[in-house]
Amino acid sequence: MNTAEHLLIEKILQLPPTRLAEVTDFVDFLRSRETDRALTQAAAQTSVASFAAVWDNDDDAIYDKL
Repeated sequence: MNTAEHLLIEKILQLPPTRLAEVTDFVDFLRSRETDRALTQAAAQTSVASFAAVWDNDDDAIYDKL
């Protein structure tokens, strides 16, 4: 465990028990958001190959320079 993790755990341990549920909910929210981002990026990556023929053409080459 690194120093930042240790400090975070120490801070959490100093909170009153009534706040621990709040911390848990927030951590779950952050993890969910990271999962959503990863899924969005994976979906975008899979579409790149599908759109390559449409995006990579001489007629639209001028937009590549923007």
